[in-house]
Amino acid sequence: MRGNIPCDTVLHHRHCSTHTLMSRVLLVDDDPDHLWSLRLVLEAGGHHVLLAHSAIHALCILPHVAPRLIITDSEMPGMDGIEFCRRVRCQPAFADLPIVMLSGMPEPMDAAPSWTAFFRKPADLTVLLRTVDCFIAERLPTVPRAYRYPEQAPSRWQTVDSRCWP
Repeated sequence: MRGNIPCDTVLHHRHCSTHTLMSRVLLVDDDPDHLWSLRLVLEAGGHHVLLAHSAIHALCILPHVAPRLIITDSEMPGMDGIEFCRRVRCQPAFADLPIVMLSGMPEPMDAAPSWTAFFRKPADLTVLLRTVDCFIAERLPTVPRAYRYPEQAPSRWQTVDSRCWP
């Protein structure tokens, strides 16, 4: 995988978590079988999957669905995945959105990638799902531990009258 983040960083990132339930993932592919199989894997991983049958369709729905991550095929009719990634990056609201590119061909080396991660088909679905989880977890807002559990200090606990116990 090339792109902005090396493999070992994605797979062993300290922010990886299973607290990514129901994160919206936009899945873009012209092959219904790929859409179906990836949708099953992502939904089993706790993600809400939105489908687009082409890059043009994905660009139309993108502002309305606000996904946390996009997974796209690279070879599609009309507009390929490379051009789709470039157009997504041109929109300020989605410039930092993680994009995972899938392709049966080797990763293009002739230009700077506009995707975040690249997987060659057939992709290892366990690694793909872990990568998706890591990218989504990185985008979750973090709350300092002191504010997560607003408990009173033990010295401020009220005493319980032993006669009240059943």
